[in-house]
Amino acid sequence: MLFPEKEYAERLRRLRAIMAERDVEMVIADEAEMLHYFTGFAISENIYRAVVIPMQGTPTMIVRRLDEQPFLNVGWFDNRRAFHDLEDPVAIIADVIKSGGAKRIGLDMNSYCMPAKRFNHLTGLLPGITFIDFSDAFRPLRLNKSPREIEVMRKAAAIADTTMLRAVAAAVPGASSRTAAAVASSSFIELGADFGRTGPITVGRGWNFLHGKLSDDPLQLGDVLHLELVPKVSGYCARLMRPAVMGAPSAELSEAAAGLIEIQDRQIAAMVPGAVASEVDAIMREGAVDAGLRDDYVNNTGYTLGYYFEQAPRTSDFTRLFTPEAGWRLEAGMTFHMYTSAVAGIAFSETVLVTEDGPECLTKIERKLFQCGEVS
Repeated sequence: MLFPEKEYAERLRRLRAIMAERDVEMVIADEAEMLHYFTGFAISENIYRAVVIPMQGTPTMIVRRLDEQPFLNVGWFDNRRAFHDLEDPVAIIADVIKSGGAKRIGLDMNSYCMPAKRFNHLTGLLPGITFIDFSDAFRPLRLNKSPREIEVMRKAAAIADTTMLRAVAAAVPGASSRTAAAVASSSFIELGADFGRTGPITVGRGWNFLHGKLSDDPLQLGDVLHLELVPKVSGYCARLMRPAVMGAPSAELSEAAAGLIEIQDRQIAAMVPGAVASEVDAIMREGAVDAGLRDDYVNNTGYTLGYYFEQAPRTSDFTRLFTPEAGWRLEAGMTFHMYTSAVAGIAFSETVLVTEDGPECLTKIERKLFQCGEVS
């Protein structure tokens, strides 16, 4: 198990407190991230699978027979209903609910595993059952990380730091963004990441280049290589962005980088417990526009970081966003990807932990504009 059983028990305790408030007797969790959070096990959804959690007692995992042993290898409990590929897992879930006598069931109505057709099938099997929307309950439970979760994220952040230096050093004259990505991918595997998927590595132009694609084209003098690294360790992700310019940077580029870093430093420094997210957001958003680094600022300036299942459709966690309308407050134990970019084609980001004493960047690499081929 990745975490001790008592940590899973605490997660269930907090979930059941919400269940009690909403008079819910059972909940169904089916997104991979939530399966992992409550059971220690996650698997892709080639065939539906879910965990049914009662108000009291042990959860029941509804799992494909082919995946039964992997569940037993990592799960903190062994209570399960395993099904063959020709069986209907939704019908098995309905049977578990009927056997428990529950009449009010919590369900994530925003789950990517519960499309309308499946929901209609489930409700058709359970006439008289009331389904309560838990979409506002599940994901917030994961916001405040435990010490063990933070420990795993530190490992991912250290991989990002080391790999960034290696990728920058590999971007020598004649190299391409693909060259840097190959080095980064190999570094991830060597250093203990779950796999070699690097994150976007591309040439920065404008401010909205962050999700660009790899290229075989050699980097030209003056090109800015954008490197976003997203290593995962046991599913927990750290994220880090740095720019590297081919050749000596222009005065304009150097000034833009220094300005962006200074504003983001102030933003990160403001990430203390109790801070209002919109006020933290304004430091970066308004600061970048006022400094002429952006004509406008239409994207968020940070979002939740944590566990991401490798094959899930959501590659970012927007449970909490830093936007002008964000009225929520920061709490100790929250972790975020704080990122920014400028029209000059540069971007910086950090993995930030909010502690009782203030913010801590889990990613530690120097915050600067690198030069391609630079060896540190």
